[in-house]
Amino acid sequence: MQQSAVPELAHTTTRPIHWLATAAALAAVVAVSGFLKPDSATAAQADHKAPKDRPAAVAAPDPAAVRFPLDCGPVKTKVVRQAAGDLDGDGRPETVAVVRCDAGVGTPPSGIYVVTQPAGAEPRVVATLVEPKDNYSASTLAIEDGSVVAALDGYSSDSVPRYRPDVHEKAKWQWKDGAFVRSTPSEARAA
Repeated sequence: MQQSAVPELAHTTTRPIHWLATAAALAAVVAVSGFLKPDSATAAQADHKAPKDRPAAVAAPDPAAVRFPLDCGPVKTKVVRQAAGDLDGDGRPETVAVVRCDAGVGTPPSGIYVVTQPAGAEPRVVATLVEPKDNYSASTLAIEDGSVVAALDGYSSDSVPRYRPDVHEKAKWQWKDGAFVRSTPSEARAA
């Protein structure tokens, strides 16, 4: 037999007693660390409560809970775009919704409606910004600085295919003197 050049060292062979000792030491460290607590923080904490003079945030009206003045026959109405914000400065948000008939195919004309919800009441339509009979679809909708801004796509005549609108307008509505007044944003360009 051939003998090893390095004698077998007793401390390199693990036995169950070694594992038991390691587990006991680890348990002791964990137990002691549970009794140690960090010092209390001394930095000022921000108060996340709303000031008493500011009203609590109010949710914008849900356009799904509204019956829109849109005749769709046997199909339902569909909200395709919406934006929310305080349009009249009363501290309560309104929802602006682009609504059309859910025809399944094609792009039926849209209406753009302003929905409000007074405290304790159901949401309701308070203004129509675009009538579906005007034959427009809204490709974008946003509320910017308290104004409604939309990109409208329409048709110059009945001979223009419904899948290819050839009239493109930008429109802006702002609440003034109890009504929404339409203007054209300065960056609008005719297509």
